[in-house]
Amino acid sequence: MTNDQLSQDNPVDRHPKITPDPQDQDFPGLDAKLDPKADLGETSYRGTGRLEGRRALITGGDSGIGAATAIAFAREGADVVITHLPDEQPDADKIVELIRAEGRTGVSIPGDVRDRQFNTELVERAIAELGGLDVVVVNAGKQVSRPAITDITDEQFDETVKTNVYGMFWLLKDVVPHLEAGASIILTTSIQAYSPSDHLLDYAMTKGAMNTFGKGLAKQLAPKGIRVNLVAPGPIWTPLQVVEGQPKEKLPKFGVGQPIGRAGQPVELAPAYVFLASAESSYVIGETLNVNGGVDSP
Repeated sequence: MTNDQLSQDNPVDRHPKITPDPQDQDFPGLDAKLDPKADLGETSYRGTGRLEGRRALITGGDSGIGAATAIAFAREGADVVITHLPDEQPDADKIVELIRAEGRTGVSIPGDVRDRQFNTELVERAIAELGGLDVVVVNAGKQVSRPAITDITDEQFDETVKTNVYGMFWLLKDVVPHLEAGASIILTTSIQAYSPSDHLLDYAMTKGAMNTFGKGLAKQLAPKGIRVNLVAPGPIWTPLQVVEGQPKEKLPKFGVGQPIGRAGQPVELAPAYVFLASAESSYVIGETLNVNGGVDSP
């Protein structure tokens, strides 16, 4: 076995320990401008046909975890629709190109999940583009760091709740009637749902709500053969972190406090979504799968 193979097998060294310079992007941020570049699995993720013929919708699929999941789904044989904000179109175009390079249908639909009507139109168009849906990944999120509760404006609080909670509720309310037995719903919650940071009060609250909502919905839909599960990432290097998601002065040490000693890369989340989307996880229902580099979780 070569030294390179040994390094790849060691999770501590499989991805670099990044020390990002303090940086800022205007909302919503672009993966293309992230420094250092996040690993979405563009050259590393290899599929084995685990999602052959599946049809997936991923919100926030233009960058970060959503983009890595979209690439992985396509390489596992799925057709994929991603949604994103209009300003994120450059990132979305790249992901659609990668999906189509696998011989799969790839479609990007710009819009805002905070808009009730957009969620209805998104479901209708995704079904029309793919001929139905088998997998729904609720991943779009808003995270803004504020040092004190008095610094959280009513507008910020409202936007965070509408993006992370209302957007999830509206989308699922519209899409569930179209899902059949064998379908899979996956929600992106967070380590913040269990271990909230003092500077992410509103974000952590919404992720806790998502976690509870998902577990309850899982019980409701299980008798219909529709599985609901969740993924709870730890510190993952995405544009979310540089668009007010973290204090700028803390970026150089982002993720180093994890037992593994580094931040995670989006590609490291993708296998969790593939597993929960596939028939291999047929008896996994209402589970929150933590991908956080070794931190305790309930």
